Amino acid sequence: MSPPATLRATAWMTGAIASFSSMAVAGRAVQIELDTFELLFYRSLIGIVLVVAVGRAAGTLNQVPTRRPGLHILRNISHFAGQNLWFYALTAIPLAQVFALEFTSPLWVAVLAPLILGERLTRSRALAAMVGFVGILIVARPDPAALEPGALAALGAALGFAGSAVFTKRLTRTESVTCILFWLTVMQAAMGLACAGADFDIAWPSVTAWPWLAVIGCAGLFAHFCLTRALALAPAIIVMPMDFLRLPVIALVGMAFYREPLEAAVFLGAAVIFSANLMNLRTETRRTKQRSVG
Repeated sequence: MSPPATLRATAWMTGAIASFSSMAVAGRAVQIELDTFELLFYRSLIGIVLVVAVGRAAGTLNQVPTRRPGLHILRNISHFAGQNLWFYALTAIPLAQVFALEFTSPLWVAVLAPLILGERLTRSRALAAMVGFVGILIVARPDPAALEPGALAALGAALGFAGSAVFTKRLTRTESVTCILFWLTVMQAAMGLACAGADFDIAWPSVTAWPWLAVIGCAGLFAHFCLTRALALAPAIIVMPMDFLRLPVIALVGMAFYREPLEAAVFLGAAVIFSANLMNLRTETRRTKQRSVG
């Protein structure tokens, strides 16, 4: 007898949490010698190899031609910006703070969806966004006299990821997963090359940096694969709270490897942000069920 779906979803989410955490550690390690543009260029090259290999094995490479090149460009500019800001934030502020601010991404999706997807900005979505903003203030503790660049970068990353998610949702109406991932890696490799080569000085990774780059390239794709599998097995309202476990895990990693303190304000603010996400998720789930019944 196979284990219950929820248990299997939990196992997949464990893989996602481990992958996201390992990517953060690897991102810190490799930035000793590479800037974020170079990092994303080499990561994307590894991603191209992985996507082509998996696509060939699955027989889906014929799905690569796209009917929406403009939308792919918008999606990947948003994702490229978010990734650059995320990797920068990893080296500028504690890991737990980066992850806590990253959890605001679903709230930005709720705000952007009406503008890009034509969805209605409901009262519950607006309320969730406001509650989430309170959580942001608790985590970031902004000082108008000295704004923290790392916290601003983490928030910018969350906004970039939100834009990427919204554009991806539009792409899934006409494009396959293989098509989306192929153009993700190819376009971001081109963007990374252009930005890294703007000063005509692209660093070649050392022998010790390549394993970290391999971790980043593989962990990023595997994390999203695990998350997708978990969502296929259990409702989002069950799966997404599991993702919140990333915060205590990365906080312990930060304490163990980088001597970062466990700050109560980060956990309190993250709990407020999590509550806002859960509030929005429950409302959307209830609305979807009502539409299906009606």
